[in-house]
Amino acid sequence: MNFFRRFSPLRAFRDLRAYLQQRQPYELGFMFLSFIITVTLIGMLIHDSRVQAPPKEPEIIYVQSWPLNRTDAQIAAAAKVNDAKKKAAAEKLAKMRAERRAEFQRLDNQLDAWGL
Repeated sequence: MNFFRRFSPLRAFRDLRAYLQQRQPYELGFMFLSFIITVTLIGMLIHDSRVQAPPKEPEIIYVQSWPLNRTDAQIAAAAKVNDAKKKAAAEKLAKMRAERRAEFQRLDNQLDAWGL
């Protein structure tokens, strides 16, 4: 326990005061500014950590049920309808991708015109 007898708050305060007296005024200003910035950032992180995320909504998956006595013609008709829906969705996705690609191409052309 002799190790801890050498440490006292009064000695620490005196040492800090002696250190600060040797510093130039601008060094103290920057030290104070850096201290304030650090405390502010840590305070903001602590404040943000207390914000609770909204609960995630459950994902509902609907399953289509079919009667057991369906005929092959009914199955083929349903497949045609589903294929048409898939084709329309694929065309819509391809159109959206083409529009997005064109947007990026315009941006790239503008950046090339600026020399970037």
